[in-house]
Amino acid sequence: MFRCHLCNSMKSHTENISEVFQINGKFHLVENIPSTICDKCGETTLSRTTTEHIRSMLHGSSQPIETISMDVYAY
Repeated sequence: MFRCHLCNSMKSHTENISEVFQINGKFHLVENIPSTICDKCGETTLSRTTTEHIRSMLHGSSQPIETISMDVYAY
């Protein structure tokens, strides 16, 4: 059962998201990540299985499906 750790709401929906991870100064985009989104505050939560899968992709021998360039701005 879902309970948001920020606002304690029990209402959520599932959605696939994209997230950028920075590892040793290099950026990695992971797309279509299954996640649970709190309907009240919008907090995104990933399951342990999903988190472990992302970790093994980024730190293991998986190869990216494509390489893209990205604009970088300093605030």
